[in-house]
Amino acid sequence: MSQLSAPVRSGSATQPTPTGPLAPTRVVTAFVVATALLLVVTAVHLTQGTSTVGALDLLRLLTGSDDEAARVLVASRIPRMLAGLAVGVALGFAGAALQSLARNPLASPDTLAVNAGAHLAIVGVAAFGISLPALPAGGLAFCGGLVAAGLVMALATGGQAATTRLILAGSATALALNSFTMLLMLLFEQATIGLFAWGNGSLVQADLTAFTQLAPVIGIAVALLVALGHRMDVLALGDDTATVLGLDVRRTRLVVILLAVLLSAAAVTLAGPIGFVGLCAPVIVRLLGRMVPGVHRHRVLLPLSGIVGVLIVLGSDVLLRAVLGGQAGVDVPTGVVTTLFGAVLMVWLARRYRDAGPTRRPPGGHAAVRSRSFHLGVVATAAAVTVGAVVLGMLAGDTWVLLGDVVNWVQGRTGPAYTFVLDQRWPRVAAALLAGAALAVAGTTVQAVCRNPLAEPGILGITGGAGIGAVALLTFVPLAGVAAISGAAGLGALLAFALVYGLARYGGLSSDRLVLIGFGVWQGGTAVITFIIVTSDPWNTGKALTWLSGSTYGRTGPQVLPVAIALLLSIPAVVAARRELDLLSLDDDTPRVLGVRLERTRLLALGAAALLTSTAVSAVGVIGFVGLVAPHAARALVGGRHSRVLPVAVLLGAALVSLADTLGRTVIAPAQVPAGLVTAMIGTPYFVWLLWRSRGAATGPR
Repeated sequence: MSQLSAPVRSGSATQPTPTGPLAPTRVVTAFVVATALLLVVTAVHLTQGTSTVGALDLLRLLTGSDDEAARVLVASRIPRMLAGLAVGVALGFAGAALQSLARNPLASPDTLAVNAGAHLAIVGVAAFGISLPALPAGGLAFCGGLVAAGLVMALATGGQAATTRLILAGSATALALNSFTMLLMLLFEQATIGLFAWGNGSLVQADLTAFTQLAPVIGIAVALLVALGHRMDVLALGDDTATVLGLDVRRTRLVVILLAVLLSAAAVTLAGPIGFVGLCAPVIVRLLGRMVPGVHRHRVLLPLSGIVGVLIVLGSDVLLRAVLGGQAGVDVPTGVVTTLFGAVLMVWLARRYRDAGPTRRPPGGHAAVRSRSFHLGVVATAAAVTVGAVVLGMLAGDTWVLLGDVVNWVQGRTGPAYTFVLDQRWPRVAAALLAGAALAVAGTTVQAVCRNPLAEPGILGITGGAGIGAVALLTFVPLAGVAAISGAAGLGALLAFALVYGLARYGGLSSDRLVLIGFGVWQGGTAVITFIIVTSDPWNTGKALTWLSGSTYGRTGPQVLPVAIALLLSIPAVVAARRELDLLSLDDDTPRVLGVRLERTRLLALGAAALLTSTAVSAVGVIGFVGLVAPHAARALVGGRHSRVLPVAVLLGAALVSLADTLGRTVIAPAQVPAGLVTAMIGTPYFVWLLWRSRGAATGPR
């Protein structure tokens, strides 16, 4: 059995030790087969495009008799093919190096947020109207990717403590960086026009300039990684063993990280962040270990991963244009296809995953025991803060009003101007308030059921499914009513939840597996949303970006109603199940001993979370971190009992989203920052602190 599909034990590497026997004949055969496939895919790739030049025209070009075919090749197809070749090699090598370094099969430029950091750096420059050549842009992307990777690796204790921890640290960091990127794209929409599609990985090239500047950088980095192959083999034996054998572990790690980030940054500069190639290529090569002994040696693994990376990139591009036509290669980013492929592979890996890492512990395990009077004081304070947030939300905006104006408006005695302002404002305040409360309750139940203090509804794929439903309806039925949008978002969320839950039940429900599968479904959902946007209206992404960033703009009273109904239905049920949630957060055995029907309780709790999340998404769009921050803050204040956590979490979640919405529509008025981006900016530092605080548990004995 491949180690990738075997149970992962704490402290062990997640790939076979690269010191096994080498079968030269089989290794050579593997390279020959991979190279032959590469030549076939490349030849097919050159025959596709928007022009009428086909395979026969290209054959006639060999005799020098077709000038039109030559022009098409030089102007469009060869630059696109070479870009795919360079990106595939760069990401294949980078992914293999990062997985070996972290000893984690799910480490990659995506899960370590390298691509997100590089993407933010490039968009940040473009937003201010600065146009850089390929090499300076690549240097900037390298700095952004290096900072992001360093942060994630530090938070995940080098990536070796637990795969779930690595994914959570990387996804949170990437979410925060992507939030800043989306904010820049919204605020500077004209300067960043067209970057939405590029931001999902597009091979479209105007000429060979970028390739000719970045290809030497990629070539040098690839050669250096191959030269370091023997040192990486020794490093894979473990830090202690490598040190005994005379290897400078720290220097080797630093050099490999720098080279991997440099390759990722070059790929992002050339074609944008093409997702999951760095994850899929090394995994596919490692799965050949039983048929090709010695493939795990890095001087074999790295080049094969580079070839497979090219096959994934160019093969995805060929598949895209074969199914949807030549124009789809221009409109639809290749990264959408690779992300879908990577999401499927990640789900497949997660179904074979066995781990009980340090993140899998009762979420209230470190909460202090508080007295009843202290609890009541916290509830009263949280209620006062929430009321204050609502009042501030009604007063603040591009037009400020006085408290007396609000009182007169309630009594129906304001003039037309203030009446119009407050009639437009109260649905936004109500939507933020109720959505925050709904996400807080959902996050509390998800963390209890998963026994994972770092989980939240978004990473379980629920918001991705809701996003697909709502964006699809907004795109294909622009005049759809409020009820239809809410229904589509709810249906998408419930289907995504059913998919994640059903896949995670394989071999017994595991909280780690649930998170990993949910992450894969979330990424796949994001790719589908991107596909819908770029194929329907690629030059008007502001509408979808605003909704995906979580905004209360244009909300009406009927749009708030589903959230209120979901809260009225779910909160009593969750409160009634508070004892069961307390028991579920401990372990699997205690609830069974005490008569709790484990599977039914889990299903009902997660179903309530899905219902609450779907209605919140339908009302305000995708808002992250609320379901993570509010329950944690509540447990830190009042302890781990859900009878105390739930009311405080509801109030804190409502206040957080309400304040975020108010801040977003007043700081740069009349322009607005979506509430979801503000909560990401607030929630990310808290999440980073939470991960950093728990590093001791990750490095300690299990």
